[in-house]
Amino acid sequence: MNSFNRLLSSVALGLAVGLSPMSAAAETPSNMLVIANRIDDITTIDPAQSFEFAGSDVLRNIYGKLVNFDPLNLDAGYQPDLAESWTVSEDGRTITFTIREGIKFHSGNPVRAEDVEFSLRRVVTLNKTPSFILTQFGFTADNAGETIVAEGNTLRITTDKRYATSFVLNCLTATIGSIVDKEVVMANEVDGDLGNSWLATNSAGSGPYKLQSWKPNESVTLTSNPDFHGGAPAMERVIVRHVQESATQRLMLERGDIDVARNLNPEDIAGAREADGLVIDDELRGRLMYIAVNQKHEILSKPEVREAIKYLVDYEGMQNSFLNGQYTIHQNFLPRTYLGAVDDNPFSLNIEKAKELLASAGVGPFEIEVGVREAQERIEIAQSLQNTFAQADITLNITVGTAKAILGRYRARELDMYMGAWGPDYPDPHTNAGTFAYNPDNSDEAGATGLLAYRNAWDTAGLTDKVADAVVEGDREARAAMYVAIQSEFRDKAPFAVMFQKIEQTGRSEAVKNLNLGGAITAVSYWPVTK
Repeated sequence: MNSFNRLLSSVALGLAVGLSPMSAAAETPSNMLVIANRIDDITTIDPAQSFEFAGSDVLRNIYGKLVNFDPLNLDAGYQPDLAESWTVSEDGRTITFTIREGIKFHSGNPVRAEDVEFSLRRVVTLNKTPSFILTQFGFTADNAGETIVAEGNTLRITTDKRYATSFVLNCLTATIGSIVDKEVVMANEVDGDLGNSWLATNSAGSGPYKLQSWKPNESVTLTSNPDFHGGAPAMERVIVRHVQESATQRLMLERGDIDVARNLNPEDIAGAREADGLVIDDELRGRLMYIAVNQKHEILSKPEVREAIKYLVDYEGMQNSFLNGQYTIHQNFLPRTYLGAVDDNPFSLNIEKAKELLASAGVGPFEIEVGVREAQERIEIAQSLQNTFAQADITLNITVGTAKAILGRYRARELDMYMGAWGPDYPDPHTNAGTFAYNPDNSDEAGATGLLAYRNAWDTAGLTDKVADAVVEGDREARAAMYVAIQSEFRDKAPFAVMFQKIEQTGRSEAVKNLNLGGAITAVSYWPVTK
């Protein structure tokens, strides 16, 4: 039995017997990284469609992009990747990229400008949920033939108007900027789907890893690309196991069945700190925890009710108890470290004020449903909300489900209330302003979009135009001031209560070095890791 199979057998046996700490400790191979994480939100591995946290982690390690982030120097911002350089036209609308020569896909095919053209046009044509990251620049299925064009070893994109070049390039660092192997993808096309069905469970990239397998709600296995242009990764195999419970992750970590545990609660973090050979890392991430209420709901659409809900959240109580060390109070849609971010947190738990607001709206006792993903800290937040809401005569019925089920209902605007998380797609303030406070078409006919304002049927009360103005402002200081003002209005008017920003506490073996989770701007990187 090889080392990989021995490892899986050890983990399976440990799970079967309840991971007794008295059992013999396993040891992961020196060329393998094994991680426990909640990955039940993955719905597809197609970079044109994937739009969830765990999926972003996988795809960052599979695909190259025109520009990307150096995991060992995130502060440097985007850097050349598959593009070795670029130029910008005088009118600021056209960016021409020169594609780096000598890079190959996992298939052995060369990475060409034609593949870049195909990949970006494919995102626009498929028009899946995250496609708005590109279509916001005016790209459509009808005009992509003229606006996204390969010529020789260059790729030219032309936007509908002038934007800050940094904004465009930051968007290309998103998952939808992943460049796929055109020949392989089209060889697996079915009924004109541009390979969408095949790429849901397969990969066609040029990055440091390729997908070996994805077993939904169970595991993702990646194998290294020895020809990666950045150098062959030291970890020849990466296994991410879906482990729901914090206590189970901790025991697996202490036994040596895994190298990294990513979902430890504060109690298990405290315990892991005392274990020999383990290290706890604290990293401020861009992920925000928030609640939002559906504006199609007759009661929840009242301004006084929206405001009352923001006073029915026990921010400090949660931060100082079951979220201790893992979330910090943050009531704004831009994460700390982003241009235009603010630290204004005007709301606190105030039952009497909430009751007064509800009375002024003429609202008596009522009952609503909140949808929550099946994750420990989210369920605990929902239970805290259930308690405080009850004190204001609001019955909060909690529906717990898989990420796929809850997100499906949320995107279809079916939930009264949603409690969940949102992470930036690229390191520019528009990534969150353009979803929390931007909704140009609030009609049901618009269909499911990636815009959170749309999911909650909110027309943004005039903020859509202000967000549109901010994204084209060329002066950095003026642009930052615009986002400060937008967030002030948002806190007062929006059907959202942003509550916390994530501080990810990760338990790892002290042997694991150079594991970077991506800070507030990107996803995890496995290829620099050594053991």
